[in-house]
Amino acid sequence: MNIKFSIAIFVVGSIFSVSLFAQSAATFEQRRKNMVEEEIAGAGVKNKRVIESMLQTPRHEFVSLKDRQRAYFDMALPIGESQTISPPFVVAYMTEAIDPQPSDRVLEIGTGSGYQAAVLSPLVKEVYTIEIVEKLGKNAAKALKSLKYANVHVKIGDGFQGWPEKAPFDKIIVTCSPEKVPPALVAQLKEGGRMVVPVGERYQQIMYLLKKVRGKLETEALRPTLFVPMTGKAESQRKLQPDPANPKIQNGGFEEAVGDPPEPLAWHYGRQFMFVASDSAPEGKQYIKFTNADAGRNCQILQAFAVDGRKVQYLDVAFSVAGKDIHFAPIPNSKPERYCQPGAVFIFYDENRAPLGETVLGPWRGTFPWQKESRRVEVPLRAREAFLSIGLLGATGEIRFDDLNMTAGKK
Repeated sequence: MNIKFSIAIFVVGSIFSVSLFAQSAATFEQRRKNMVEEEIAGAGVKNKRVIESMLQTPRHEFVSLKDRQRAYFDMALPIGESQTISPPFVVAYMTEAIDPQPSDRVLEIGTGSGYQAAVLSPLVKEVYTIEIVEKLGKNAAKALKSLKYANVHVKIGDGFQGWPEKAPFDKIIVTCSPEKVPPALVAQLKEGGRMVVPVGERYQQIMYLLKKVRGKLETEALRPTLFVPMTGKAESQRKLQPDPANPKIQNGGFEEAVGDPPEPLAWHYGRQFMFVASDSAPEGKQYIKFTNADAGRNCQILQAFAVDGRKVQYLDVAFSVAGKDIHFAPIPNSKPERYCQPGAVFIFYDENRAPLGETVLGPWRGTFPWQKESRRVEVPLRAREAFLSIGLLGATGEIRFDDLNMTAGKK
């Protein structure tokens, strides 16, 4: 796919030499620098203090040993208890959105690994962070203490109730996705304070920036986003639940958008794309176009949905696609040699969010006009959710998509 692969350094045995330790530290530092240049600053984050904190925060210390080689890819990674560490861009974007100041007292809801709190630590006076899952909360507190983030305070409990005895807060970051903004958090936000929170259905959320002005909230929709389902009562009591027996592609014609610059509703983590208004669009009045000139660079957008492999055995997928000057890009250090190729990629996950495999529709190369593509995608029995990613996926050139549709079926 469109990830820049690099050689991970593994040390076997119990004796770690100084040279190997230095080499490992230097390797992580270089990967972190590349990540910030390409996926943080390169993706639109401008706050210099936030960028500097992202450069200094060791994300590899907040993931498991087996995932450290992937710590500096812009992706979510499992941290246990069916939860994930947020992608670096999301962390940087949310941090920038609250405009952190050195005198701020910040409340974070959804500690997870502790990574978001670690990024906040050098930017503000105090960080108060709450995690509902006891094991994750203890692990995060231990990691933050060992890394000497002395101004971060961890509490285990229901984050949506806030931390009343420490209120009010200048800023609040919510790193899990409530159906509605929790009233307790609004009450604990200072006058003039800012809160950033993803709100919506389980797989269809919008990131909002809320500002408290004369006791009332001013609301700004920032961008579509995707946070993993929460743990506990708040998740089970959602009024709108997904239908894993009847998954659909939402906004497959890219007609609905939100934010400035606009991003398509129901689609997330877009890179190097633009809307094109055209009367000749296969469906509706516009389509989405991806353009990439740098081999291996992220160039895609994705959508997530629930799908139960016990109830759905296949997905019939159809869409329109066109391309211009598409060239595959070799993946560095891959043996045997593999290539970044454009496509529509389905990745299925089990109930623990462990990947079950992927199906690639495509690839395409060269130049070709709009054409209709259709295919039947088999759903693994243990599947409970899936991601669909479309774009150049590291290849170079230009590719356009429109009119994506999906129908679930049983044999």
